[in-house]
Amino acid sequence: LAAKSSSEVPSRRGVGRAVPCCRERDRRGKMQKMPEQSLTPSVLGVLILDAEGNRIIAKYYKGFLSSQAEQTKFEQKLFKKTKNNTSTRSDADVILLDSFICIFRFSSDTRFYIIGGQDENEIILDTVLNGLFSALNTLLRGQMESRNMLDNLETVMLAVDELVDGGIILEIDPQSIVNRVLMRGDDAQPITDMSVSQAIATAKDQLFKSMGTRDSDATWG
Repeated sequence: LAAKSSSEVPSRRGVGRAVPCCRERDRRGKMQKMPEQSLTPSVLGVLILDAEGNRIIAKYYKGFLSSQAEQTKFEQKLFKKTKNNTSTRSDADVILLDSFICIFRFSSDTRFYIIGGQDENEIILDTVLNGLFSALNTLLRGQMESRNMLDNLETVMLAVDELVDGGIILEIDPQSIVNRVLMRGDDAQPITDMSVSQAIATAKDQLFKSMGTRDSDATWG
């Protein structure tokens, strides 16, 4: 992650950091149960915006920014704070916005963001972002422009769904995400042998099936 000023970057947190005990003693020596910290890394939001800050896709989890007005305000603020960053073409960067960790990366005229709570590990969130970015780069054959993403929105949505579900990180390996989006089994046609139209048709078919089997909490522009 590229270095930022101390006012923007939260302190680093090692993956193996100690977790506070969920019990402590009171003044009389008796054990009292304390709120238990979750040991499972999670994501609060996945955003993809265009060069003007308009939403391509946005998914929020765990009740984070539940209203459309809150989401729009947060996205505008996030875009304004990151739009002039020029160091995120090849590597991800990080800022702390409203006490939330925001990992982001740019490609062409497209901006990718992973949002996590202030206690989440930055390295894990960065891995999630890289998994999504690399998977979409493969699925879209390197054509990561916002116009192409909107034209292939079904594929983008499916990739996000295979990455995170309900805030829980499902998969971070890019090729595994690609395989799941394309429903590629051991005997299926490899993506390298598919045309773009075949890949998109496969993704669309999976989208329609998934819409009938599970609820989606995605919102998009």
